Amino acid sequence: MVTTIKSIRNMASILDGRAELKAVIDQIAEVTGYLWQKGWAERNGGNITVNVTEYMDESCKSLKAISEVKQIGMVLPQLKGKYFYCKGTGKRMRDLARFPMQNGSIIRICDDCASYEVIADEPVVPTSELPTHLALQNYLLETGSCYKATLHTHPIELVAMSHIQRFLKADEMTRVLWSMIPETLAFAPLGIGIVPYAMPSSVELAEATLEQIKTHDVVLWEKHGTVAVGTDIMDAFDQTDVLCKAANIYMCARSMGSEPDGMTFEQMKEVQDAFNLPKKRPC
Repeated sequence: MVTTIKSIRNMASILDGRAELKAVIDQIAEVTGYLWQKGWAERNGGNITVNVTEYMDESCKSLKAISEVKQIGMVLPQLKGKYFYCKGTGKRMRDLARFPMQNGSIIRICDDCASYEVIADEPVVPTSELPTHLALQNYLLETGSCYKATLHTHPIELVAMSHIQRFLKADEMTRVLWSMIPETLAFAPLGIGIVPYAMPSSVELAEATLEQIKTHDVVLWEKHGTVAVGTDIMDAFDQTDVLCKAANIYMCARSMGSEPDGMTFEQMKEVQDAFNLPKKRPC
C-alpha cells in the first residue's frame, strides 16, 4: 500500500538541508529555462534524467514511496537501489524552470531492477521516455562512466537536417557540422549518431539510442530530436548546443544561395592533432 505523505513532504522538502542535491536541481531548472528560450522545448517536449544517488543520505533512502510501483519495461541490473531526478510526463520545461520539484520527481529503482517508485517531492509520473533514459544510465554505470545526466530535447536546426536523406547517411551530418566551425570539432569530437525513425518511448528506440551513444557525443532521432549525456545536465546541454550552432551556421550559409565550402579534411585534421581530440569517450 502506498503511504501518502504529500502534505508532510511539501513542508519538509527533500531538498531542505541538502545543499549539493539542491545545487543539482537548481542547475536542472537553469538548463530547462535555456531549452525553452531556444525553442527546443515546445509544450511538454523534451526530457531530463539525472543520477542523484550520491546525494541521498540515509534519511532520504528511508522515505516511503508516494506512488505505486511502476514497470520500466526492461531489466537494468546496474540501477538496483539507484535514485534519479526525472522530468514529469506532460510537464513543461518552462514550468520546471520555476518549480523543478512540482514538475519532476525523484524515483528509486526497486530491487528487481525492472521497476521504480516515486519518493519525492510529489507523486509526479516520470517522462514517458524513461526506458530510454534509464537504459542509458544503466550503460553509463556498467562502463564506469563519469556521466550522470541524460537530456532529450528538440533542437530546431538538427531536427530539420534529419528530414533530408543526405544527412542520414553514415557520418555525413557529422562531417558537415564539424566543418562549419573549429569549436564544433573541439567540443564534440565524437560527432553525432543517427537513429532512424522509431516510435517515441519504444524499447526499440532505447536500444538503438544505446548503440549510437557508445561512439558519439549526441544522438539524433530522425524527425524527432536529440539525446545527449554529460557529467551533469549543463554538460549534456552544451554538447547539444555546440552541434546546433554548427547546423545554424550551415543553414545561414545555404540561405545565401550556395552550398558552404566548410573546412577541408586537412584543416579538420589539424584541429584534431592540435587539441589531441579523443577518439572515444574520456570517461
